[in-house]
Amino acid sequence: MTSTHPNNPQDATQTSLRVHALQLLLLGNTQQKAEAVRALPANGLEVDSAQRLVEPAGVPGRPERPTLVQPAALKHRSVGTTQGHASLIHALTHIEANAINLALDAVWRFADMPQAYYRDWWQVAVEEALHFQLLQDHLHTLGHAYGDFPAHDGLWDMAFRTQADLLARLALVPRTLEARGLDATPAIRTKLISIGDKSGAAILDIILRDEIGHVATGNRWYAAVCSQRGLDPVSTYAELARKHSAPVLKGPFNLAARRAAGFTDTELAALCGTPAIA
Repeated sequence: MTSTHPNNPQDATQTSLRVHALQLLLLGNTQQKAEAVRALPANGLEVDSAQRLVEPAGVPGRPERPTLVQPAALKHRSVGTTQGHASLIHALTHIEANAINLALDAVWRFADMPQAYYRDWWQVAVEEALHFQLLQDHLHTLGHAYGDFPAHDGLWDMAFRTQADLLARLALVPRTLEARGLDATPAIRTKLISIGDKSGAAILDIILRDEIGHVATGNRWYAAVCSQRGLDPVSTYAELARKHSAPVLKGPFNLAARRAAGFTDTELAALCGTPAIA
């Protein structure tokens, strides 16, 4: 077992995938972060799951913009207006910027997991980086850049609250907050189609496809850790949601996508508040 500070250039372990994940998480420029994540030859790096990495200041690295505000402070704009259209794409871009950080944090923060765990979350980071780039490029075609609109920090707030417990992180970030994207994406896609934004809709098709896989990764590792700890997944989820003040999820739910992402019928019944899934 080793204890490593990520900014020590003399560390031989600096080449490990987990150290790289932390170093990239600290980058403030999200475009540079996305490019670096996609360019890193991760398959050639050791994981070193036993490393105990020291968390430095500045996690996660952020750009100076967008300004972060409370969700209630965000203006509601009609997607049918130029500003409303750009604001929607900006909000999606911000979600993907956060998603890169969440995946990188899952790689570096939690030690002593199987190597497949770290490889899985690294692949998630790579795909989230692509999503960010696609949306950012699309935002540019609308005459705006990432940072032009305010945004909220709900995703990272939950990551902060669950930083001490991998099971809580898996339960409440990929399986709760990110899974909401499976429910919301079809309606957002419909809005974009309604205003003739076929390019934006095509990007959402890519994102939904990949996000099913990302939520499946969260489900798979949540089930594995529950099994390791001898815990019932359904009752444990409810307990963790209460403990960490997770948002109460309300329908409609994209049950087909959630099933594809590995939610069981028992879990979906609990989500919907029904004894069985129709």
